[in-house]
Amino acid sequence: MSRVIVIGAGVMGLAAAYQALLDGCEVDVFEASPVPGGMAAHFDFGGLSIERFYHFVCRSDHPTFALMSELGIADKLRWVETSMGFFHQGRLHRWGDPISLLKLPGISLIGKLRYGFFVFLCLQRNHWPALEHKSARKWITRYCGKEIYDRFWHPLLDFKYYEYADNISAAWIWTRIRRVGKSRKNIMQEELGYIDGGSKTLVDALLGEIEQRGGRLHLNAPVERVAIENDQVTGVNALAKRFPADAVISTVPIPLIAGMVPDLPPQWKARYSAIHSIGVICVIFKLKRSVSPHFWVNISEAGIEIPGIIEFSNLRNVGDNSILYVPYYMPVTNAKFSLPDDRLREEAFSCLQQINPALTRDDIMDVRVGRLKHGQPVCEPGFAAKIPPIQTPIHGLQVADTCFYYPEDRGIAESVQMGRNMARSVEST
Repeated sequence: MSRVIVIGAGVMGLAAAYQALLDGCEVDVFEASPVPGGMAAHFDFGGLSIERFYHFVCRSDHPTFALMSELGIADKLRWVETSMGFFHQGRLHRWGDPISLLKLPGISLIGKLRYGFFVFLCLQRNHWPALEHKSARKWITRYCGKEIYDRFWHPLLDFKYYEYADNISAAWIWTRIRRVGKSRKNIMQEELGYIDGGSKTLVDALLGEIEQRGGRLHLNAPVERVAIENDQVTGVNALAKRFPADAVISTVPIPLIAGMVPDLPPQWKARYSAIHSIGVICVIFKLKRSVSPHFWVNISEAGIEIPGIIEFSNLRNVGDNSILYVPYYMPVTNAKFSLPDDRLREEAFSCLQQINPALTRDDIMDVRVGRLKHGQPVCEPGFAAKIPPIQTPIHGLQVADTCFYYPEDRGIAESVQMGRNMARSVEST
């Protein structure tokens, strides 16, 4: 029986552990945090269990559906008709369908037709290599024109990637457009899904299966070092002791790998170091009233330095109150990433008041701020060639994080698929 150690108890790590147990391995999972789930972890928000960072399900998320069926929780998936909004020049507009595009003021008819044709082509395209070496800015401008890029895409990229904004992969943008665009009932109606009880329902089901099959979860247990002898992994150092292993699967952020695996060849450490990431801050509000009727509102407004807001309660039923995420994406070197929570709460609520002037401070029931240093990889043109192989030159050691999903975005389906594939590769490592 192979002894497998999984580093990281996010969805990818838990899926890997589950699959390894199915394949007859002995499994230990090590997690530095006091709670499992990673970016899908929940917290108690005044009696409501909610994700620290928002998640939703699309119709193309087949690995999630298959896993939920195996775990006996397929009946927990819910589908909801949702909508998008666009806030610009002091007004909130409906967005995301052809009629809304045609009705939007301030854009030429030619620009609207070009944008509609661009989205249509994105939905029809099934392959991405032709986009791999193009920047999103040049690609979108070529098809849609500078007018459309400046109005819709420039602010979104600027307030997510800052100094990296002009050099983001077109392939990465295409998969985001395509994933949400394919999750529609028809051309006029978007439909997204959620798991009843939130991502915790899936995480708890995975943990239950892992425990039932003899797997062990170690929380508050950061791995200090992956032990290697003669280019073969032999275990990990954690909790002030050595845990032996025949195979190690790491799912923690790539920037942590060089310190955790100091015996890696220098060229591999250099490849990991060449991959950059940005951080994410989510300011989460519980409000007495709704801000908008939309699940997602993109923002292109002078003075608002966020790409959009997510009114999660317009997707998942959470009772009478509104749950709303205000996400800030930025390099952790940006001064704003270190701002005190109260400054971020004030700024975020000011943004919400611009979208809905009827909001007052009396509407605030609770506010929380969550931060993650390694929230999103920076995927520049040619990014696929930067990603090292999952199997390292150390026999028995596999390494991957969310950047390995490229060109797909970070999502639960991608985490499930990657984790299970890594576990299935253990026998051949």
